[in-house]
Amino acid sequence: MTFRAATAVVGVADLHFPRGAAPAGERELVLEAILAACADAGISPRDIDGFTSYAGGEHSGPVLAADLGVRELRWSSMVWGGGGGGVAAAIGAAAAAVVSGQAECVVAFRGMAQRDTGRLGYAKYYFDNNYLPHGVATPAHVCALRTQRMLEHDGVPRSALRNLVLAAYHHAQHNPGAAGHGKPLDEAGYEASPLIVEPFHLFDCSRENDGAVALVITSARRAAQLSEPPAYLLAAAQGAPGGYAALNENDPHYTSAGFAAGPSGAGVASRLWAGAGVKPGEVDVVQVYENFSGPAVASLIDHGLCPPGPAAGEFMTVENLTAPGGVLPVNTSGGNIADSFVNGMGLAVEAVRQVRGTSPNQVGTADTSLFIGGPMAPLVSSVLFGSDRAL
Repeated sequence: MTFRAATAVVGVADLHFPRGAAPAGERELVLEAILAACADAGISPRDIDGFTSYAGGEHSGPVLAADLGVRELRWSSMVWGGGGGGVAAAIGAAAAAVVSGQAECVVAFRGMAQRDTGRLGYAKYYFDNNYLPHGVATPAHVCALRTQRMLEHDGVPRSALRNLVLAAYHHAQHNPGAAGHGKPLDEAGYEASPLIVEPFHLFDCSRENDGAVALVITSARRAAQLSEPPAYLLAAAQGAPGGYAALNENDPHYTSAGFAAGPSGAGVASRLWAGAGVKPGEVDVVQVYENFSGPAVASLIDHGLCPPGPAAGEFMTVENLTAPGGVLPVNTSGGNIADSFVNGMGLAVEAVRQVRGTSPNQVGTADTSLFIGGPMAPLVSSVLFGSDRAL
């Protein structure tokens, strides 16, 4: 329980460009994002003494520390796990380093540029060729298997997927930086779009673009001395239930996004709520990683934010999911689907903006802001941010 509110995000930066259009490579983009996040926090880049990231990447702490001229590097770590499953875990690892005294000011980051690493839509990137012999060649195929099972076996209506997408596009119309800005989407347009792999239409799929994102995490004591309102980490959790993990196609709870309790453990979501001392119904706003719409709906169900089965359709309405007045506004920048995709790290920045009161689709007073990392991956993670009023 000493983890709760012991650290805070004090600086953020989210840079994104159309795929293949970045003015620089990943290393330069990451450095630019870190410099911008430090400027946002009002600190010198030389004050950074730790770095965390996730899901691979070429740019380690020692490399970035040398580029930035930091005074001393005290922490450098990488969270394993494909795609964006470890994105929230990278923020949790940064906080753990600060809480344990291993570092004082840690940056959680991610950068992507097509010219350096190519496109992500190929299963080898995530799954080490385990799927390819069976004709499953992309992440869309993998997530479609679980999503179709959720629709057919659990009875979640397809309208839940569609309405999550429509809510994202609604929010993008108020976010000038979003890729979907100026491109409104209605139900007819969604239904008319081509199927990519059943049940996913074109608009159910996340974007790919170039960019870099950085968040500066430091102690709550130091955060109180800086200019921007802190977004305190109330809790962070990562992991996978037993029988899931690297053997997730044998998971007995096949429609879970990986956050639910397994046969021998509490589960990522329940550990998050226990650590924060917060109930799902007390969350003001959610940023949920949608590599595809179906896994995002499964994530909301796993966290107890949306009822399972047919009742999910009654809850997942556009009205309920949109800011400022929805029951549970979701992906208020437009999310991975309608804003940008840097392995989901931009969602964390939007979660912080809601606590600060600076979102393009502000929910009002957001005292609790949840960020859910990539679902249906071998490792998943979540982090709950809060304002000083939530302490």
